[in-house]
Amino acid sequence: MEKRCVDSQVKGVSTGTTILAATFDGGVVIGSDSRASIGGEYVSNKVINKVIQVHDRIFCCMAGSLADAQAVTKAAKFQLSLHSVQMEAPPLVIAAASVLKELCYRNKEELQAGFITAGWDSKEGPQVYVVSLGGMLVRQPVTIGGSGSTYIYGYIDAKYTPNMSREDCLQFATNALALAMGRDNVSGGVVNLVVITHRGVERVVIPGDKLPKFHDE
Repeated sequence: MEKRCVDSQVKGVSTGTTILAATFDGGVVIGSDSRASIGGEYVSNKVINKVIQVHDRIFCCMAGSLADAQAVTKAAKFQLSLHSVQMEAPPLVIAAASVLKELCYRNKEELQAGFITAGWDSKEGPQVYVVSLGGMLVRQPVTIGGSGSTYIYGYIDAKYTPNMSREDCLQFATNALALAMGRDNVSGGVVNLVVITHRGVERVVIPGDKLPKFHDE
């Protein structure tokens, strides 16, 4: 996660993070590293929480400009709360992803933030959606994002299987984030994971010194 400090038209957008979400049999795991940096060089916060709850069983991970991402998630939480009151029912996961998509698309010339939205609802069960820079919305069973994701595409393709168990999915997510954090200099800190099922929400925090190691770091 990076705080904006340069003109994006000159140097592009450096997401400076690793975020991930994956569905399993009956639920979904969403998680990220915890490092925030300025310009990809100065670590401004080692333990920022990038997994944001936008409703009871809906969470999103943010990548890109920290200020932009926080502004978008704050607006989305307000709209979803209002939607829930009006409908007298919890919002669907696709509704939350669509709100984020609309906010990103309408402000695509100013915003430098992308999101992964994951959650569980009674209509579709566990779901994962990607809202990319510019406002594109895509549903996927597993997805990764941020600068650290470039190091783990092979691992994701090789190790992810649909309908895996909760324990296997947690280990899969932990391993993937640990691999990215070991290679990407702007990803690091601790691993924040959230498990979402019909029973509710469980948060898991894994300190950096407890993460699995796959090579000398």
